Amino acid sequence: MTASPPLSLAEWVVLAVIAEQPTHGFPIAQLTASGGELGRIWHIPRPVVYRSMTRLAEAGLISEDGLEPGRGPQRTIYAITPAGRKAVTAWLRQPVEHVRDVRSHLLLKLALLHRGGADPTELLRRQREVLAPIARAIADERPSPNDFEATLVAWRRASAAAAIAFLADVTPPG
Repeated sequence: MTASPPLSLAEWVVLAVIAEQPTHGFPIAQLTASGGELGRIWHIPRPVVYRSMTRLAEAGLISEDGLEPGRGPQRTIYAITPAGRKAVTAWLRQPVEHVRDVRSHLLLKLALLHRGGADPTELLRRQREVLAPIARAIADERPSPNDFEATLVAWRRASAAAAIAFLADVTPPG
């Protein structure tokens, strides 16, 4: 598989929302605000949304598609480019590599797939395959009980077990 462009999580989210339909920054900022549909998972401040749009346009992943009609400030509408669509499709299908990214990256991917009406089953199956060996390796770690390392391993073990249980709960049978 070709490597995805080096984008931040905020940039991936903005790109995925623009992939749903051409839009401007304000609706994206509302979606990613702390009370927004995606902001409940991971808040993206409004300036970061607009900075992300600038970077995505510079990278050729989105392009200007006109101005929003009506009164008020002129808002530039952006649409995804073919390169942007290819990149975001690959990103949405790619499992996360670390247990710590389940809470943000994976949950956002699942929310974005749901918004687009896509079936997440394959992503969830592949995610379990990626995390299972990590969880087994963490479970086998035996640090000294009097060391902070024991606390860290206990945290990692509990987090990995929770991630595996979460994936089991949300993966459709079959």
